Amino acid sequence: MSSSTTAAADSTKMEGFWSNWKCQAMELLYWRDMKQSGLLFGSVLLLLFSLTQFSVVSVVAYLALAALSASISFRVYKSVLQAVQKTDEGHPFKAYLDMEISLSQDQMQKYAENVQSYLNSMLKELRRLFLVQDLVDSLKFAVLMWLLTYVGALFNGLTLLIMAVVSMFSMPVVYEKYQAQIDQYMGLIRTQVNSVVGKIQEKIPGAKRKAE
Repeated sequence: MSSSTTAAADSTKMEGFWSNWKCQAMELLYWRDMKQSGLLFGSVLLLLFSLTQFSVVSVVAYLALAALSASISFRVYKSVLQAVQKTDEGHPFKAYLDMEISLSQDQMQKYAENVQSYLNSMLKELRRLFLVQDLVDSLKFAVLMWLLTYVGALFNGLTLLIMAVVSMFSMPVVYEKYQAQIDQYMGLIRTQVNSVVGKIQEKIPGAKRKAE
């Protein structure tokens, strides 16, 4: 098999993997499986609340100790059970130890290219905003940064992260249930915002966008 065919196969495999991963993520966020969503939601919240009380190093160390304690206890338990029952089942984690978890060079290159593309797009957008290529967009960005100063004064980063996680696991379900009403209100808000922006564009010299 040629290198180009192998690369195409790996690319197709990765696209299928990401597509499957996105579907699973949406299933979790929409609480299709209450047990899995609840376990993930509770675990993430517990981790974030732990970080508010302890340092990152302490939380990582405690998590590692908890995982090691569980795996070592299970390993010893299975060894004792095999000795008592005189069976030869082997290592209890053998299936996981034999799993292939390495990334190929093509996969690493694909990840690097994606990261590079995102970084380039972000740098171009920041340059456009800070160098005022479009006055209205730069003003919107300035207003957003001004609002974030108030948000930062009220909440720290971990609190915002906790709120983001809660929103991720609650907003999709709320939107799915009240989609029509939310779309209606969002349409009204969008209309009002566009109206205000239009008035600002008319009053500020050079703010009005050129017709495309």
